[in-house]
Amino acid sequence: MTGTTAARGRIDKRQAILDVAFTVFARRGYDKACVQEIADEAGVAKPTVYNHLNDKQTLFRQAVLAAADAVSAETLAIIDRLREPGDDLAATLTATARALLAECSNDRARSLRALTYAQLAAFPDLADTVLERTSRRIAEALADRLARLALSGRLRTNDPAQAAEQLLALLTAPLEARSRLGTREVSAAEQRDIADAAVRTFLSAYGSR
Repeated sequence: MTGTTAARGRIDKRQAILDVAFTVFARRGYDKACVQEIADEAGVAKPTVYNHLNDKQTLFRQAVLAAADAVSAETLAIIDRLREPGDDLAATLTATARALLAECSNDRARSLRALTYAQLAAFPDLADTVLERTSRRIAEALADRLARLALSGRLRTNDPAQAAEQLLALLTAPLEARSRLGTREVSAAEQRDIADAAVRTFLSAYGSR
């Protein structure tokens, strides 16, 4: 086995441990989750977990951040659809909004929010790091896409960052309300209603005339 292959294998094993750890933490909560259970579900020995992640606190922190990066990557890929919106901007924005809500509503994103907020006292800096890697990064990417649409004359705004913030608020605020702060699953039909209404409101303010 070459050094590169060994390093790749170590990275893959670490990621597998983090994926399982996030699932266990989401299922049991930080306090009730144990490293032995994580090791068993990951198919590795308990010392292997500690070799990759020094202790339970580090394991939790890194599992949450890995999940945040995964959610961010998938969300950014959705937003990138606006790079080439086609002739029907309203339809593309609506499809993008629906996909964003679906991503925000999946198990990983919901668990990420729940775990982050549940452990604010024990990990006071973690929420800000998660927000930096998710919400802020996403808002910046959306602002960039909207700025390009404004430059091409397809939107009316001199402040794409504010426009992005308002579009995201039109999507996430109703989602949080209907989900009762993440305690209730929002159906696909409800998500479509939220997305469609958000885009109509957004375009009424920012659409070109």
